[in-house]
Amino acid sequence: MSDDINTPELAAELEAKYRAEREKRLTADRGSYLAMTGALQRYADDPYTKPTERTHRKESKTVVIIGTGFGGLLMAQRLRAQGIEDFLMLDEAGDVGGVWYWNRYPGASCDIDSYTYLPLLEEMGYMPTERYARQSEIYAYAQQIARRYGVYERALFHTSVTDMRWDDEGHAWQIETDRGDEIRASFVVSAVGGALSRPKLPAIQGIEEFNGASFHTSRWDYRYTGGGPDLELDGLADRSVAIIGTGATALQAVPWLGRAAQKLYVVQRTPSTVAPRNNEATDVSWFKGLEPGWQRERLRNHAAVTVGEDFEEDLIRDGWSDIYWDLIEPLRQAGVPKDEAKQVAKMADLAKMERLRARVDDVVRDPAVAAKLKPYYQYLCKRPGFHDAYLDTFNRANVELVDTNGRGVDRITSDGLVVDGTLYKVDCIIYSTGFLAADDVYTERLGADITGTGGVRLSQKWAEGPATLHGIFTSGFPNLVLFPDTRQQVTQSFNFMRTLVESSLHAAYVIAETCRRGARYFDVDENAEHEWVGTVMQHAHDEDEFLASCTPGRGNGEGALQNRFPRASSYPLRTNAFFDLWDDWRQQGGLAGLRLEGAR
Repeated sequence: MSDDINTPELAAELEAKYRAEREKRLTADRGSYLAMTGALQRYADDPYTKPTERTHRKESKTVVIIGTGFGGLLMAQRLRAQGIEDFLMLDEAGDVGGVWYWNRYPGASCDIDSYTYLPLLEEMGYMPTERYARQSEIYAYAQQIARRYGVYERALFHTSVTDMRWDDEGHAWQIETDRGDEIRASFVVSAVGGALSRPKLPAIQGIEEFNGASFHTSRWDYRYTGGGPDLELDGLADRSVAIIGTGATALQAVPWLGRAAQKLYVVQRTPSTVAPRNNEATDVSWFKGLEPGWQRERLRNHAAVTVGEDFEEDLIRDGWSDIYWDLIEPLRQAGVPKDEAKQVAKMADLAKMERLRARVDDVVRDPAVAAKLKPYYQYLCKRPGFHDAYLDTFNRANVELVDTNGRGVDRITSDGLVVDGTLYKVDCIIYSTGFLAADDVYTERLGADITGTGGVRLSQKWAEGPATLHGIFTSGFPNLVLFPDTRQQVTQSFNFMRTLVESSLHAAYVIAETCRRGARYFDVDENAEHEWVGTVMQHAHDEDEFLASCTPGRGNGEGALQNRFPRASSYPLRTNAFFDLWDDWRQQGGLAGLRLEGAR
């Protein structure tokens, strides 16, 4: 198809193609995943560090932070800035880093530019080496933050919460862990909002029958593949490998597998968009010339550009900025009547997607393979992808695209996998199949339920979606902060780190103010929570038409919008406006919507 889509006939043809591609992916078992228990527990186990023996702990703390990813690290820094030193941190991982501890697959790097993504760069005096830093650098940077802010002295690793309940009489949280710990805490911060670390396994028949090597990308087995996150995979030269999934992780891992494996099968259900990334080394003179406050300005600018808030200059100018220039700016051009805006937006999206499909043709030499790699859906139906080597990998003689025509893998056998009746024999299967995230129950991401006042469990209260104030506090669960994902009644942001930056500021302020004002605990006023939830519900269906048109995926309940709870929606403010609302609330100082109870 031509990238000139300014004719009604071609636009209609593309829209029909989108509908057809969507329909064939609406399978009954879509979105079904296996519990990683029993024989499948190994897919979730830590392959990087072994737990060390220690005695169980029985102690009391002012604050317990669950998670030592960047959310937890930011929380530690914010607490210390507020003068709170008495805190303990728990993490099921063997070290700090969160998603960057777990996701050590070859080629792993951030897809938001490092100067925007990595937090506390000014505070740490740190300069990223590349525009899009690699996993090894990000992980090492997390360790630097941990050392700077005393995390290692306060952390228990390879430690998971098994039970957490509020003591109504003692006004404190009682926490039990899988290491036998009994911890009492005045406040708890669950910093597992993003949680791109708990892997998902698709419910493919026969997974347990495979006799070869197999693992999830977030638990990469370098003992089998050889190499390391930045080293070539020298153990695959005589081996055939299949990687299932072609999302953001696979875009980064596939080029490394293609260079290393004797034979690589890339198993695709739905193609990703793949725009150029254009990574480069950091310009040292530019970085050293940045004025104080530059990172805060950059965070705000990135948000403004990507969601269409007002800005004077695009400071980022990368693929994320193109969301504005390609999809939003055409709507702002003078002379576009309001009643024509929807059609203008549709044509802009079609044109952008045609350019991305043309890029596939430009890079992939085999027309039949190129045709299967082209995505047919609206641009923001799936998280945008960026890579400079992924598409070119399909020009290698040892790499074969196994396109499932939207249906997925039929079954796994003892020696391979079956797609559309054809057996592909392999030595190794790698699952690049995603994580528990926004659409999953919070307590599943945490790994334990939480019992609040009167014995009410969080899984009960949130059975039909979150009910919060500000997206991070919930009534009946005093002195508890639940770091959010985008559908936990906070704003949407392409840069999730911004949400962690702001959540940690907000949480530390509330904890510190509760202590300063002599109260034992805070709780959410039910009327304030009802008002917040009501605002979310008023706009919960604003995107239904768009989501219903999308190819099935995480964003639209795998194509079953009716199964989504309206309460599990974003707050109807754009990114900067939303966090300005939080900031204004703190500036006012009245803790509106919270009740402070119990004299210390």
